[in-house]
Amino acid sequence: MAPEAAPFQRAKRGGNPHGRAIISAAHLADRLPVIASDLGTGVEQLGGMIAAAATIVPFTGAGISTECGIPDFRSPGGLWTRNRPIPFDEFVASTDARNESWRRRFAMEPTFATARPGRGHLALASLYRAGKIPAIVTQNIDNLHQASGFSAEHVVELHGNTTYARCIGCGQAYDLPWVRRRFEATGGAPDCTVCDEPVKTATISFGQAMPEDAMRRATELAQQCDLFLAIGSSLVVWPAAGFPLMAKNRGARLVIINNEATEQDDIADLVIRNDIGEALGPFVGN
Repeated sequence: MAPEAAPFQRAKRGGNPHGRAIISAAHLADRLPVIASDLGTGVEQLGGMIAAAATIVPFTGAGISTECGIPDFRSPGGLWTRNRPIPFDEFVASTDARNESWRRRFAMEPTFATARPGRGHLALASLYRAGKIPAIVTQNIDNLHQASGFSAEHVVELHGNTTYARCIGCGQAYDLPWVRRRFEATGGAPDCTVCDEPVKTATISFGQAMPEDAMRRATELAQQCDLFLAIGSSLVVWPAAGFPLMAKNRGARLVIINNEATEQDDIADLVIRNDIGEALGPFVGN
């Protein structure tokens, strides 16, 4: 993800306001998280699960892109520690908020423009080309999965995409150079040339409606896979946090790869608490 792309509410597992799949207390009874004792052991166990799986669905968060130079949100020095997110209703109501939102996006342009897929992206793209992964679900908006080799139609973007813009009224798409020229020429955020409504990055902000098609596709993928990989996501915001639970309830094995503990580690079949690039790097080209 990136600035202004975080629409979900925080919720602890079990306090699910969206009706997503919940793992029962009986299912969790006497169960300890399967945390890999070291990186090598984790990679070996993950390799066995990948080999045994027929259909793998990865679910990626900001952590997969940090080695590409794109900062996350909650860590020290993260984007939200430096800038307060601009909610959607504020963007719509305030010219100043729209201008600030675009100033932030232009300030991040060198970061997004120079970012290249990391080892995690490349490993997942390898499994995609091998036919193991039908599609990928992501909270990120950086376009790096497409750049790594995924067809755009097989990248399910829950938070949209920051590499282009859309009118919030009619949905007309605009490229960022056009937005920047208009912004610099007028000193403010542009409006749509078709319907005069505000133009914003094609991302989902706090308070903005979730994309229905992306949510439907993510639900179908979670329900149909036999291995679900949660990679670089804190898993603390809903409804996205429901997808690992949904896959688990449908009988899929669940692997969580994240530097820090998550609230869903206790239901996972394998937890790898290591750098994502190092954990997935051995699968690049396989």
